[in-house]
Amino acid sequence: MAFLPTGEQRAFVHSLDAMLGASDTPAAVRAWAGGDPGPGLAVWGRLAEAGVWALAVPEAYEGVGPLPVELAGAFVELGRHAVPGPVAETVAAAVLLGELARRGAPDPAKRLLPALASGGRTATLALADAGTGRVPRALDADRADLVLVVRGEELWRAPGHGPVRVSADPARRLARPAPGGELLAAGPAVTAAAHRARRWAALATAAQSLGVGLSLLDRTVEYALGRTQFGTSIGTFQAVKHRLADTLLALEFARPLLFGAAVGLAAAEREDGWWGAEEGAAGPVTAAGAGLTVDGELAAAKVAAGEAGYAAARTALQIHGAIGYTEELDLSLWLRKARPLRDAWGDPASCRAAVLDAYRGTGS
Repeated sequence: MAFLPTGEQRAFVHSLDAMLGASDTPAAVRAWAGGDPGPGLAVWGRLAEAGVWALAVPEAYEGVGPLPVELAGAFVELGRHAVPGPVAETVAAAVLLGELARRGAPDPAKRLLPALASGGRTATLALADAGTGRVPRALDADRADLVLVVRGEELWRAPGHGPVRVSADPARRLARPAPGGELLAAGPAVTAAAHRARRWAALATAAQSLGVGLSLLDRTVEYALGRTQFGTSIGTFQAVKHRLADTLLALEFARPLLFGAAVGLAAAEREDGWWGAEEGAAGPVTAAGAGLTVDGELAAAKVAAGEAGYAAARTALQIHGAIGYTEELDLSLWLRKARPLRDAWGDPASCRAAVLDAYRGTGS
C-alpha cells in the first residue's frame, strides 16, 4: 500500500501547526486540568473553524467526511500541541451517529451531528464491555456537552456522570456515565456503528500518540544540544545520540503504519458505500497487494504509535533528568499524555492480539 499526501493535505496540516503554535496550548492544558475549560474550548473553536471536527461527519449533516487520512494528519498535530479535551471521543461519537443514520436511524444524527461538525458541542463516548456489560469511565464526561453510552444494542444519552477521577495526565478527567437517560437508538445497527466508532477512535488516538512522541523528541533534542557537561553539549555523547536515534526510528516506523491504516480505513469505507466510485477514484491513495484486515492495520498502528510515544516520554525524562518532573516545565504536559494515550482505545496487549488474529485470518 502506497501513500503520498497531496499538496492540499500538507497545507492543511501546516496550517493547523501554525494555528496551534500561536494558541498557547500549554496554558490551555493547565487551565483544563485546573478546572477552567475556557482556554481549551477556545482552541476547540479554532479547530472547528479549520474544519477538523467536520472530517468525521458526512456532508448530509454539515460535515466534509468521512476523511480518515486527513483526520490522521490533523490528530498528529493535536498530539504535537497537546490539545486538551475529548477530541478522539468527539470524532468517535460523530462516526457512530453517522453510521446509525446510514443504517436507517437518522433522527439522532439530525439532532446532534451539525453541532459536532461546527465545534459548537463536545462529546464523549463509552462502549460497554461485550462480556461483562460494564460501562467504562468516559473521558471528560463532566465537561462534554454530549455523553453517549453504548450498552449492547442500545445507544443512550447519559443524564450525568459519577465521581471524577484524574488519570496520569491531569488534563484527562475520567468519570463513569450515569445509568439511564434518553434512549437514542436500539438494534443491531448500534453494534455495527459502535464497531466503526471504535475504529476511528483508535486511529485518532494513535495519531495523537505519534504527535506527542514527535513533540517530546523535538524538545529533548533541543535540550540535549543546549545542556552542557564538562564543557561539552550532552547531545554529542554517544549514549545520548543512540537513545535519541532509537526514539526517532520508532516514531518514523510508526508513521507509515498510521497512515497505512488510515488509507485502509478509507478504502474499506469506500467499499462499504460511504463514497461513490467517481469520488473514490479521485482519492490521493492507491493500494497494492494483500495485507492485514482494516482492524489488524489499525491495531498495528495503535500499538506502534502508542509504544513509540511512550518510549519518547521515557527518553525525554531520562535525558532531562529531574527537571523533567517539574510542573513549571512544559515538557511535563506531554510526558503525562504518553502512557494514557498508549492505553486508550486499545492497550498494547489487546492490539498485539488483534494483529495476530488478523494474520491468522489472512493465512499469513
